[in-house]
Amino acid sequence: MRRVVVTGLGCVSPVGNSADETWEALKAGKSGIALIAGYDATPFKVKYDAEVKNFNASDYMDAKDARKMARFTQLAVAASRMAIDDSKLSEEVLDKAGVTLGVGIGGFEVTETGYKSYFASNFTRTPPMTIPELIPNEAAGNVCIVNKIHGPAHTICTACASGTDAIGHALDQIRSGRLDVVLAGGTESAVNGFTNLSFGVLQALSSNFADCPEKASRPFDKDRDGFVMGEGATVLILEEYEHAKKRGAKIYAELAGYGATTDGYHLTAPNPDGVEGARAMTLALEDAKMKPEDVVYYNAHGTSTHKNDSGETQMLKNAFGEHAYKLHISSTKSMTGHCLGNAGSLEAFVCVKAIQEGFIPPTINLDNPDVEGGCDLDYTPNKGLKIDVPVAMSGNFGFGGHNGIVVFKKVSE
Repeated sequence: MRRVVVTGLGCVSPVGNSADETWEALKAGKSGIALIAGYDATPFKVKYDAEVKNFNASDYMDAKDARKMARFTQLAVAASRMAIDDSKLSEEVLDKAGVTLGVGIGGFEVTETGYKSYFASNFTRTPPMTIPELIPNEAAGNVCIVNKIHGPAHTICTACASGTDAIGHALDQIRSGRLDVVLAGGTESAVNGFTNLSFGVLQALSSNFADCPEKASRPFDKDRDGFVMGEGATVLILEEYEHAKKRGAKIYAELAGYGATTDGYHLTAPNPDGVEGARAMTLALEDAKMKPEDVVYYNAHGTSTHKNDSGETQMLKNAFGEHAYKLHISSTKSMTGHCLGNAGSLEAFVCVKAIQEGFIPPTINLDNPDVEGGCDLDYTPNKGLKIDVPVAMSGNFGFGGHNGIVVFKKVSE
């Protein structure tokens, strides 16, 4: 089987506009959650989110081209540029590379603006770039256009598991021999009034912390009251191991395994028995040829909703047995909020950096663990941990019952 390694990282997140800035903020337990700045939140119950700050698209692409892109696409292009620069891929290699991006929603702000124009004009006008900007595949398409990539470009849409499943799809593409290099990750920017209201009516969003937004995302804590909307993009350069060695690439970690299942249970709620999520974990470990006891760190989906946090904890107990109590777990959503289609790729990035640096970032705001609700594992509360991390796993679970798991490990000869 062809081995797959990570040779480049690019990231734009609520806590940093580069991979290094993001990682340093997460290590320090820095929250990216604040009162909403990107639109007028006066009409809405939810007053805070986790936005990317001080982002200038023209730093990464032609300003004229950027004006024709929705924000989720701009973020993806920026992350791809950073990842390519980090990996030092040549134009010749890029030409035949592939792109696989996870997108949960796409250009929702474009949809919102288009509908406003449509109704205000008595159904006669809408902005001319509405369709090209809002459709989810335009992120992957523009990444290829800007970077002159001509291999296959795919978009994976499995809600909050999209970024994870995109990485898994890229793994399969390289293992099969179809490609040697894939830009894989996810992107999302759904921080607008329409999304605020739409998730709000589902009672999914946190709303109780307007006086202290940085405390709003509190996975596994008894006082959690919902997730916080985030945005951003993350791209990993995935490369066949021998190909990377031949060109002298810097190697961060090896992508060792992937597993996916579907609950087949409910549109928005995870199955509380955790059986299928646990099976995805087991499949990923089998794919990586590992035992549960090999995993040191698990980056949790950890959304800060009651059903997700307790359900995910049950999945871990089902999959890992007694070893679940020895796992080091953390939810970086406590700092970044929930970045939807980018969540899995951002958290895969965290696993790669945890392996590279031997550091587990904390779950902040975990002041009163919900032990009565079943959240009784080690979630690395409030302070990160310096420890050797030979193997790390990330799990993400989306509306519709999508379960995606990836496993990374240190590279050995």
